[in-house]
Amino acid sequence: MTQPLIRAEFHCHTVYSPDSLVSLTALMKTCDERGIDKIAITDHGSIKGALKAQKMVPERVIVSEEIATPEGELLGYFMNEEIPQGLPALEVARRLRGQGAFISIAHPFDPRRSWWTPKTLDALLPFLDGVEVFNARCLRQEYNQAAYRFAVEHGKTLMAGSDAHTLRELGRASMTMPFFEDAEGLRAAAHEGVISGELSGLYDRMVSAFAKVAKKFN
Repeated sequence: MTQPLIRAEFHCHTVYSPDSLVSLTALMKTCDERGIDKIAITDHGSIKGALKAQKMVPERVIVSEEIATPEGELLGYFMNEEIPQGLPALEVARRLRGQGAFISIAHPFDPRRSWWTPKTLDALLPFLDGVEVFNARCLRQEYNQAAYRFAVEHGKTLMAGSDAHTLRELGRASMTMPFFEDAEGLRAAAHEGVISGELSGLYDRMVSAFAKVAKKFN
């Protein structure tokens, strides 16, 4: 029997990130409107919003986190424990592996947001399940293309996400794939995933910059 296909968004932010004003209620409503079956809430340095959203719609929400390291950001999916920002990348990877999380690397060749050295990337390879090869917030498609080449060269699963900080961006990059329920299921399903997406514009980045400033004055 053929498994049903679902639409999954693997990179988005909410009010629990310092640069987003998206509420959990609005996020879930927008998922309904856009046919997003699974969503990984990857707030910066926090799983609090994801845990609350999971209680709202358990079958949809993947508890996740985008974790900043000195060289770039890692994405953990199906997490049960928050990991603090600023730790060395290998320490973050070890902690994610200890939770049994699916581990991916966010926009690895975007020079505005990633500064990976070849040495660190090589050391991370044994921990990585996937590589984000399409991030809708990359300014240039060539950054995504470099990530794609890296993933293929090293046999890593191709992942994609909108990196939405606003509702209008949600689902801008997504994956159509077989249904999954946990990290192990994601490892199997993602290999069959089909990526679709388009790059976001300057306006979207301006909105999240405004959100960051606005929060400082609240």
